[in-house]
Amino acid sequence: MKPTVAGLFVGLILGLALVLVGFGEMLVVALFGAAGFVVMKVVEGELDVSQYIGGGSSRR
Repeated sequence: MKPTVAGLFVGLILGLALVLVGFGEMLVVALFGAAGFVVMKVVEGELDVSQYIGGGSSRR
C-alpha cells in the first residue's frame, strides 16, 4: 500500500473517531495507531530496537 493511501485511511479513521466519540477518544485511536505502526516496523525488520531492550551484549 502506498504511504499516501495509508495516510488517507488513517486520516479518515481519525476523523470518524473525532466526529463519533470526541477528541479524547480520537487521541487514543491515534496513539494505538502509532503503536501499531512502530510494532510492524520492528516485525518487518525496518527498525532495530535491540539496543533499547537489552538485546545487545555490549555491556561489560
